[in-house]
Amino acid sequence: MCKWDKEYLKLCKKILKEGVEVENRTGINTIKIPGYEFEFDLSEEFPVLTTKQLFFKNAITEMLWIYQAQSNDVRWLQERGNHIWDEWEIKEDGKWYASQMLPDKNGKLVKQDVVKDFGKEWAHTIGTAYGWIVNRYKLIDNLIDKIKHNPTDRRMVMSLWQNEFLDTAVLPSCVWCSEWDVTDGKLNLWVHQRSCDVPLGLPFNVTQYAVLANLLAQVCNLKVGKMYWSIKDAHIYVNQIDGIKEQIKRGKELPDLPAPKLWINKEIKDFYQFDNTRKLADIKVVDYQHHGKIEFPIAQ
Repeated sequence: MCKWDKEYLKLCKKILKEGVEVENRTGINTIKIPGYEFEFDLSEEFPVLTTKQLFFKNAITEMLWIYQAQSNDVRWLQERGNHIWDEWEIKEDGKWYASQMLPDKNGKLVKQDVVKDFGKEWAHTIGTAYGWIVNRYKLIDNLIDKIKHNPTDRRMVMSLWQNEFLDTAVLPSCVWCSEWDVTDGKLNLWVHQRSCDVPLGLPFNVTQYAVLANLLAQVCNLKVGKMYWSIKDAHIYVNQIDGIKEQIKRGKELPDLPAPKLWINKEIKDFYQFDNTRKLADIKVVDYQHHGKIEFPIAQ
């Protein structure tokens, strides 16, 4: 079994065994543990789960939407067949509609209809989040410049969590920060996640940051190194438990499958030149074998 599958299923088992059931804004309880950490050597294995199918093109286009296109416009993703942000898209009238569990005057969570008016100029976006923050603070440009020209800098940080713009974001960033390091000719990174939907979000996030690390290493003329990951609030929604149990069962009973490989067009030396169309012509996951899709519901 791939190292990433082993680590992932280890986390899932820990949540099911030790986790505490809690209420949250979605109205669907989670089983959670307060924190978890793991690490990868990206030079040894490219992390894509094999115990279930990962739609890696969606993961990669979402990453490019944030860091290359630096967009908050959901239509950019939809044009590429990626609909993972549709539930959070601000409508044509500039409003976002949801039904959430929110505290009443006594602090008790009760279901309430939420209508947030962002203004028509924000239609079809997710507000001041993710790619919008990257663009505003020139995060990726500053990072590439430091990696290339000041690789010993200990301040290579990209923070998507900017307090000034939280209230005008539909969903503040879950993966909110990454830190970067160059040691012995290798590019390493630390990823910090404030809230982690383990069945749906985590497989996407791990693969897309592994791709980002490889792309940046190439354009900065470095080798890729290690990726360290820290999670606060690692959880499984109660309506996802059966699917996770199925995935754990697959890990025990089905044949081990090899890790896929990441292919990157070596001719590309500028981060902004990687193809971000549906074809993803410059970025391929090859030799990907998996044990099939598992349906997991989204909690908004």
